[in-house]
Amino acid sequence: MENKRVCLVVEDNDDIRGLITVVLRRAGFEVRAVATGAEGIAAAADPAVSLVTLDLGLPDMDGHVVARAVRALSKAPLLFLTARSENDDVLAGMASGAAAYLTKPFHPKELKDLAVQLCPAPVPAAPASQVPHIPGKSLC
Repeated sequence: MENKRVCLVVEDNDDIRGLITVVLRRAGFEVRAVATGAEGIAAAADPAVSLVTLDLGLPDMDGHVVARAVRALSKAPLLFLTARSENDDVLAGMASGAAAYLTKPFHPKELKDLAVQLCPAPVPAAPASQVPHIPGKSLC
């Protein structure tokens, strides 16, 4: 069975959420997208989540609160995607647990490159028939 990277997208804007979803799917991620901080926190509890993109300006709660809650539930890297671009915003984002910070508007290639950097594709294991056998030696 294929070991897919799962990205949780927390973004309230339908168009931006759709764009992020398309970009990340093309980069090889399975995408789970939600529109509120509460939904994001609940979805982040799934251990399959390997990357979280998070908008700071959510309708139900501040993104930093969401980030801290997600960080308590998951070790998945947090990629902030937000219109907040002041230095203080970036520093606060990093203090909230962000692994990377991308400001809107962003170029889709920037998003793809950052996502792949934060969560590289798993290297498939070699089938047992391709593992070299050395008599008298264990590879474990």
